[in-house]
Amino acid sequence: MDLTVVAYVIYLLVSIGLTVWVARTLSRNGRIFIADVLQGNEKLADAVNQLLVVGFYLVNIGFVTLYLRSSEEIASARVLFEALSVKLGVVLLVLGFMHLLNVWVLNRMRRRGIMERRHTPPVAPQGWTAPAGA
Repeated sequence: MDLTVVAYVIYLLVSIGLTVWVARTLSRNGRIFIADVLQGNEKLADAVNQLLVVGFYLVNIGFVTLYLRSSEEIASARVLFEALSVKLGVVLLVLGFMHLLNVWVLNRMRRRGIMERRHTPPVAPQGWTAPAGA
């Protein structure tokens, strides 16, 4: 069997496996941030979370498949491991970048929600509250 094909199969299995693992981790832990931003609306939080996961899969698996092609001839096990290490290293860096981007976006959304709640008056402007101690 051609070692290039072996490299492709190993690369796809590891890259897609890592993508699924990171997406599930982001989905499970990011849902808490989304629910907080959406003020406890669980159905909407689940829907937004699922949409983010689908987008994450599309971007990362798209990158993995576009980055599959190799121009070098893989003639030995050493070259196979070197090619895989470069390809998987780049995939890990892209996954890490996407993870940080997702965390940053979720944190911005959460902070914006907290700021909006702080600016909302506890009583409607036309309402009246009795003074404390009266």
